[in-house]
Amino acid sequence: MLVHLSIRDIVLIERLDLALGDGLSVLTGETGAGKSILLDALALALGGRGDGSLVRHGAKQGEITAVFDLPSGHPARRALTENGFEDDGDLILRRIQSADGRTRVFINDRPSSVALMREIGAGLVEIHGQHDDRALVDPEAHRRLLDDYGGLRTEAEATARAHADWKKAEGDLLRHRAKIEAAAREADYLRAAVAELSELAPVVGEEEELAARRQLMMKSEKIASDVAEAHDELSGHSSPIPGLAGLLKRLDRRKDEVPGLLDDTLERLDSALDALSDAQMSLQAALRGLEFDPRALEEAEERLFALRAAGRKFSRPVDALPDLMASMIGDLADVDAGEERLARLEVEVREKRAHLDALAADLSVKRIATAKLLEAAVMAELPDMKLERAAFLAEMAQDAANPSAAGIDTVEFWVRTNPGTRAGPMMKVASGGELSRFLLALKVALADKGSAPTLVFDEIDTGVGGAVADAIGRRLARLAGRVQVLSVTHAPQVAARATTHLLISKAQSRPDDERLATRVVPIEGDGRTEEIARMLAGESITAEARAAAAKLIGAV
Repeated sequence: MLVHLSIRDIVLIERLDLALGDGLSVLTGETGAGKSILLDALALALGGRGDGSLVRHGAKQGEITAVFDLPSGHPARRALTENGFEDDGDLILRRIQSADGRTRVFINDRPSSVALMREIGAGLVEIHGQHDDRALVDPEAHRRLLDDYGGLRTEAEATARAHADWKKAEGDLLRHRAKIEAAAREADYLRAAVAELSELAPVVGEEEELAARRQLMMKSEKIASDVAEAHDELSGHSSPIPGLAGLLKRLDRRKDEVPGLLDDTLERLDSALDALSDAQMSLQAALRGLEFDPRALEEAEERLFALRAAGRKFSRPVDALPDLMASMIGDLADVDAGEERLARLEVEVREKRAHLDALAADLSVKRIATAKLLEAAVMAELPDMKLERAAFLAEMAQDAANPSAAGIDTVEFWVRTNPGTRAGPMMKVASGGELSRFLLALKVALADKGSAPTLVFDEIDTGVGGAVADAIGRRLARLAGRVQVLSVTHAPQVAARATTHLLISKAQSRPDDERLATRVVPIEGDGRTEEIARMLAGESITAEARAAAAKLIGAV
């Protein structure tokens, strides 16, 4: 429940700290004192639309903090955990609204988004009034509320899962059907392409390997030519080796004639002949190493050019051709085996649809029975609120041919205000005062089944008095036994039943400040009697009014 509300610089509220407890809390005060401002501030802390005009004149920003005490299993705590927030202790929602229109959101003192604040706030507080356009008058929510009332949440969730399974299977079927239809249109092309690629048998990395081998063989061809020419120079008819050998022999025969004079020359010539002979043998070895088959070069070039031609034809890198071939083979397999898989998918879709239909039909039967119970519960509340001639209807329609995640039912709360008149949607048929009473009767029936832990009623007793106001008070008090109720009221019969009575007034914030500020103070005892007497008598409070107020408080 909401345990504390702190407001700073919002419209007429300069500084307000409000402690709230369980049971029924009422806010009373003169018209214009700021009751609606307080509710607007609370709505802002729950993720409502921000507006710079809400900031108090002269202030740069306003701030609202709402503190909630929630049980450990409350959905709001799960939402916090799912979004990475700690959920220990109280839940604190804080909203800072700047005068320039900017807004900042904090959850448990960590920055957050307005969307998450709104999601969490929707499960914490419901605000209802004569012109309520949320919750109970939203037809989209009526089916959920009916399920909560009948304890049908498990069945509804099972139906939603079955619907998701059916839609997934249906999607798989449609995608597969489209795939094999597209593949069938290209089957001839695919078969020709697969045959061509299968014959080519491309391998990842082959292009790079062939290009490197071709380059090496082309270089080898050119180098071999130069080596052969060098070999010819040393080994052919123009080789210097025979001449040098003859010269060496002649000089060797003459060396004794000139002792010591030719020794160095002979030694050097001998070394030169050895070096030339070694070079000749090295060139022969190099020629053997550079030998290659010209056919191998031709084959490598042909293979490389064929791979690159295929890459251009299929608009793929050569290394991507193996994957392309595998994909095409898969597409052909879908064409060849697609009908069999298509039949299996069609059976699966029919089975899942049948399962969904069975669950939705069973849920619909339970909803119809629940709708009768809800109608009876609401109708039982209407006589005391002077709506004894009215009727409440949980209008239902089924569309078994087009199930949704919610089943086959549409649910909308209708009313008929007088016998003989046509029933219609509650928001359209009921007047403001009637709508308030229908809404309260419905909330009484739904209070412990799908209700937020805090309910706020904004002047739902407007336009009624006497017995009707007393009936509203009794029902608010009954609601407050199960959930926290906060009611802005002008009815003394409602105020007299409050657990906590809060008086809203408007006065100068300080003697030196002409601006007015809204103040809220808890009242009890004589102060509460005086306020209820004012509500009964108006500005001139008489002894009779005080006596009536005391009697009213004592009667409850």
